[in-house]
Amino acid sequence: MIFYSTNKKSTPASLKKATLEGLANDGGLYVPSVIPRFSEEEIELLRDAPFNDIAFAVAKKFNDGEIPDDRLGEIIESCFTFKTPLVALEADTYVEELFNGPTLAFKDYGARFLAHLTGYFAEEDRTFITILVATSGDTGSAVADGFKGVPNTRVVLLYPSGKVSRLQEQQLTTVGGNVTALEIDGDFDDCQRLVKQAFMDAELKQCLVLTSANSINISRLIPQTFYYAWGSLQLAARHPGKKAFFAVPSGNYGNLTGGVLAKMMGFPIEHFIAGSNANDSVTRYLEEGRYEPHPTVETLSSAMDVGNPSNFARLRHFYLDDHHAMAADISGHSVSDSETLDTIRAVYDRFGYIMDPHTAVGFRALEKFKEANSTVDSPAAIMSTAHPAKFIEAIKEALDMDITIPDRLQEVLDKQKISIPMSADYRDLSSFLSKL
Repeated sequence: MIFYSTNKKSTPASLKKATLEGLANDGGLYVPSVIPRFSEEEIELLRDAPFNDIAFAVAKKFNDGEIPDDRLGEIIESCFTFKTPLVALEADTYVEELFNGPTLAFKDYGARFLAHLTGYFAEEDRTFITILVATSGDTGSAVADGFKGVPNTRVVLLYPSGKVSRLQEQQLTTVGGNVTALEIDGDFDDCQRLVKQAFMDAELKQCLVLTSANSINISRLIPQTFYYAWGSLQLAARHPGKKAFFAVPSGNYGNLTGGVLAKMMGFPIEHFIAGSNANDSVTRYLEEGRYEPHPTVETLSSAMDVGNPSNFARLRHFYLDDHHAMAADISGHSVSDSETLDTIRAVYDRFGYIMDPHTAVGFRALEKFKEANSTVDSPAAIMSTAHPAKFIEAIKEALDMDITIPDRLQEVLDKQKISIPMSADYRDLSSFLSKL
């Protein structure tokens, strides 16, 4: 398949080129030239299929023969060795738990797939690749774990100092080996800006083969369609004749964009509810039709603290920059920190279920949507993006109780943090990278 830039000023790329470049040379994000479609017959054949079979079917459409089918199948099997539970809270409301991977966050789906593809392409080209990543928490840990020990690769993580949870920071800074963590004196938008500047730096790109593992990378986005495809078919089986609604905690909007792709590919999805926190640039666009990003605001749902989300460019592309078309598929609702805490308490009291702050934002956004659309009776799933133990401080504040920390997280807490402090001045990053 051919991919081209949302800015439409760079040369079209193969999957390999788009993956290894990360960001197009005109500063745009790669998108497929044509969104592949599944026929009704193909969807029917997948209805009872295991997750990995669905993932392979979707990946094959985007791969279009570039990676041999047997090798692509091996990559899928190596990546997704964990379950994706769909937990019923009540008759028509579910939580799709996306946090059962190695780092207990939904980013494991995209990061592991990207790592395996990058390793495959690096081996094919016999080259050494530097992966540059901006993270507000879970992306960095998932990428670090996904690329850990992958031959011919080196990962450099940029994260905002003091703006991720302690557990997330420990996951970012204790991997070692081919992973280096840079602690940036700024916010996530600063980290994202620095990464974009590096990709636009022609002099630096003469020294290093750079790619990105953020959701700006098309091979991080593609696997995010897998769990929407699977989840929609699960809900269709449980509620015959009805299409799924998905409530999505949204920060950089890669997760939601993956869902939109799955819908456009033909999977049985009716509508999306995009839950934002105080960083509500896209929410306001959906309501008013004007996109006016504001500076980032710190919230309890820290991984969603993104003032100017990158993947909004892809959403605008897929909807031909038509506000009404996008708003027909996506409803946006903003959720405050106090509402987030109240939701964690209410969900626990009603269902005995503990949600992390991001999932709580998605749940409350769904409630707001239902309040405004009382006739909707389709099944809905909240995309649960992280294990609650990754946000023990917020859970403690909401529920006044301690929760058990999984062994794999406790082991990380006992390790020594290793990071390199750095300013948000691009000259410092450029100097560091040029010496690698």
